[in-house]
Amino acid sequence: MIRETLAVGPLQCNCTILGDETSREAIVVDPGDDIPKIVALLAKHQLQVKQIVITHAHIDHIAGAQRLKELTGAPVLYNQADLMLVAIMSEQAGWLGIAEPEVHPPDADLPDGALVGVEGIRGTVIHTPGHTQGSICVYLPEQSLLLAGDTLFAGSIGRTDLPGGDLRQLLRSIHQRLLVLPEATVVIPGHGSNTQLGNEAVFNSFLISR
Repeated sequence: MIRETLAVGPLQCNCTILGDETSREAIVVDPGDDIPKIVALLAKHQLQVKQIVITHAHIDHIAGAQRLKELTGAPVLYNQADLMLVAIMSEQAGWLGIAEPEVHPPDADLPDGALVGVEGIRGTVIHTPGHTQGSICVYLPEQSLLLAGDTLFAGSIGRTDLPGGDLRQLLRSIHQRLLVLPEATVVIPGHGSNTQLGNEAVFNSFLISR
């Protein structure tokens, strides 16, 4: 599997490209900005985007999705519980002092248990509300990989002080939905460095104290 993660936009959101080396098909997760850089990486690996997956509808994760869709024709997928955040996209832009991006409802919903992926790559959606009500993670068991969005970070968890946030709900999502996965699972968070679930279960102070 081809895997590329690049930090995009002013908040350095982790955008991840997953591509199959045989089919040359790919999914792009959280194209929040810097679409030319994402497109260049796709061209480098000769990949054709089939799905654009958004872990949650905060502006730093979703702002470039429509532009990437226009360039590739791939559908934009996210959990419709985050439409409340799309409705306040102008307010989100104001938080960062940037122009409001063009953002639309998802081409398809991503409820818990939904399957995403392309030829040779299969992932399962895990609904993990708490950071936002529509937050999801994508688990790829064959690759021992978890795309965690802003639900879980190396040594931290997602903030819950923005609209739709709920600390108790977030902790419940992590403990009941993520920490039950294999300890060796590699976590690509929405920002910052990768980690492993086993490390977070033992050393993440936000989790072991609650």
